[in-house]
Amino acid sequence: MINLKTEEEIEIVRENNLLVSKTLAEVAKHIRPGVSTLALDTIAEQYIRDNGAVPGFLGYNGYPNTLCISVNDTVVHGIPSNYELRDGDIVSVDCGTFYKGFYGDSAYTFEVGEVAPEVHKLLEVTKESLFKGIAFAVEGNRVGDVSAAVQQHAEANGFSVVREMVGHGLGRSMHEEPEVPNYGSRGRGPKLQTGMVICIEPMINLGKKSIYMEKDGWTIRTTDRKPSAHFELAVAIKKGEPDVLSTFRFIEEVLKEKKG
Repeated sequence: MINLKTEEEIEIVRENNLLVSKTLAEVAKHIRPGVSTLALDTIAEQYIRDNGAVPGFLGYNGYPNTLCISVNDTVVHGIPSNYELRDGDIVSVDCGTFYKGFYGDSAYTFEVGEVAPEVHKLLEVTKESLFKGIAFAVEGNRVGDVSAAVQQHAEANGFSVVREMVGHGLGRSMHEEPEVPNYGSRGRGPKLQTGMVICIEPMINLGKKSIYMEKDGWTIRTTDRKPSAHFELAVAIKKGEPDVLSTFRFIEEVLKEKKG
């Protein structure tokens, strides 16, 4: 069942998503060669709690940390560890909050130092495919319209779309209906209605689309061990234009400052 939210509830979801966006920006300040993924996790947990919320992922289905931190060939759900980031790595940071009875959820893939040109292109195209999908997230369209837009852009640029991991509804639960795949056909799937909130999150691979799960029951990797990128924003459905509840603005301001 799809849970439609009132305008007041959507504003609470927006508050959560803005906090997630600011948490990711706080993490961005510390991403550099030599920092451990566990150190980034600690920074995020402290920031979320300092702002009156609790980490949305911590304890979710038994997940042990605040962030999912996925490096290079890890697609999603990488568990923070003592691994220290290296020059040339890419790292997807996925963050959730819980505040006033609702969740926030967003993700961004960062470059660590200088990355290979084809990896840089993978990140750019994955982010672009997210915004191509968001453009269709309005009342009257269908989930398949969003999915097809993501898939078309990623595949037109020579990349492959992960099939098993999908976007989702967001609200009082972290994962609500409907599922939002990153592949599909226009005009198919559930109809988008005002009051829905969905997370659109392309997971796009440099190599083949196939993935596998590590023995820890969480970490998802590409089978060919080539890099994967992941970007995620939450969107409230309304008439006319998408209402994007989370933002990359804070992150990109930090990245611009770091570049000087």
